[in-house]
Amino acid sequence: MSTQMKRLTAPRSWPLKRKIRVWITKQSPGPHGIEKSMPAAGVRRDMLKVCDTAKEAKRIIGNREVLVDGKPLRSHKMPIGLMDVVSIPKTAKNYRMLLTDKGKLALVEISEAEAKWKLCKLNNKTSIRDGKIQLNLHDGRNIVLDKNEYRTGDVLKVELEGQKISGSFPLAPGSLAMIFEGPHAGKTAVVSECIIRRGSAANVVRFEDGTETVRNNVFVIGVKKSAIKLPEASAL
Repeated sequence: MSTQMKRLTAPRSWPLKRKIRVWITKQSPGPHGIEKSMPAAGVRRDMLKVCDTAKEAKRIIGNREVLVDGKPLRSHKMPIGLMDVVSIPKTAKNYRMLLTDKGKLALVEISEAEAKWKLCKLNNKTSIRDGKIQLNLHDGRNIVLDKNEYRTGDVLKVELEGQKISGSFPLAPGSLAMIFEGPHAGKTAVVSECIIRRGSAANVVRFEDGTETVRNNVFVIGVKKSAIKLPEASAL
């Protein structure tokens, strides 16, 4: 299987200059889909712009100089996706991976305090032994709880050290949410209504500005106001 892809065929969400080079590293399978993440080498070279070639990016990552969610990167092909926290100890810089209002992946610089936690969407949950509940989150992590406290679609504020849940944001009217997939990707708006449909039809979320999308495309980021620092608005 090829370890590279042509820049011209890379996902539209990747913030790339398409014609300056032919190839870009192809990410390995991981917790994030290809449209919502970029390989570590591409993040280092094309987003952070701290090196000029993929070879240099590989060396930096191989030296464990880049952390994702507090853990050293081990592969230049690892996907770095939505809400992941990227830290570079040598420069004391921290970033959160988000989407711009144009649907492009972007690294937003955050403080050291903000880099200690992230928002994780609850994709599903399962009952396990002794009546405990396992939460399965959007970034591949699992958290086991004694009580069934959260609903699928809610977003949890998770402390990266110890995986402690320090807060939650329900998918409900009044919540501020980001659409992370589909034609409105990158848009943020306040939820006005959550419509549950019977049968095979997808559940729908409507927003106060009239936008509508399927429930799976919605990521809550706060109640009325954002709990995270968002990218600056793109130029028209």
